[in-house]
Amino acid sequence: MNKTVVDPVEAVASIGDGATVMIGGFGGSGAPVELVHALIDHGPRNLTVINNNAGAGRIGIAAMIDAGMVRKMICSFPRSSDPRAFNERYAAGELELELVPQGTLAERIRAGGAGIPAFYTPAAYGTELAEGKPVAEFDGRFYVQERWLKADFALVKARVADVHGNLLYNKAGRNFGPLMCMAAGTTIVQVSKIVPLGDIDPEHVVTPGIFVDHIVEVQDPAQEEQLIRTGASFR
Repeated sequence: MNKTVVDPVEAVASIGDGATVMIGGFGGSGAPVELVHALIDHGPRNLTVINNNAGAGRIGIAAMIDAGMVRKMICSFPRSSDPRAFNERYAAGELELELVPQGTLAERIRAGGAGIPAFYTPAAYGTELAEGKPVAEFDGRFYVQERWLKADFALVKARVADVHGNLLYNKAGRNFGPLMCMAAGTTIVQVSKIVPLGDIDPEHVVTPGIFVDHIVEVQDPAQEEQLIRTGASFR
C-alpha cells in the first residue's frame, strides 16, 4: 500500500477540533516543523498536545499555543529557552498543563502502543505529581500507578521511508518517534526522502510501516533551533 501524500497540508487535513495529538521531538531534535506549521494553517481548536516540551520562541508547538489551538499540554518541560507562548497562555488560565516526569512520559506512551493500560513506577512518589494516584508497595518500596497515553494522531519526523511507511531516523532525532507511531490511531510522518519498496534493508527498519498511515516528503526540513536563533516567527 502506497502511503505517500502530496504535501504536509494534505497530510494533516483529517485532524479536527478536540483531537489529541502526539508530536515527536526532543526540543528541536526530530521536531516535525513542516507538519506542525501545516496544522496551524489547517486550524483545529481545543487540541491536547503530547510532547516532551511546550515549544520555544514563536514557531512549532509554541506557534500552536500562540494561535490558541491548544487546550492542554502533556509534557515534561513546559519551560524552554524561550517559553513566552506557554507562559502567557498558562498565566492567563487559557492552557491546562499535565506535568509528567520524562521517563514516565516515554513509558506511558510506550504502554499506550503496547496495550498496557497502567504500570507502576517509583518516579514522583511523595510529590505533588503523585497526588490522587494509586500507590502500591513492592519489595519494600513505594510505586505510583501511571496510566497509558494514547492519541488520535501522531506527527513524527524521520529521515527515510519507503512507500509502505517503513522508517529510518536520523540519530537522536528518533527520540519519541517510534513510541508515538505505535500509540496513535493515525500516524503522519514527514521524511527527507521516500524510497521505493525494497530499498531499505528489513534488518535496519526502526518503525515498521504497519504503524504508519501517511508519509510526506520534505526534502530540506527546517531545524527548530535554527529558526529560534534567528528570531523566526510563524507569522
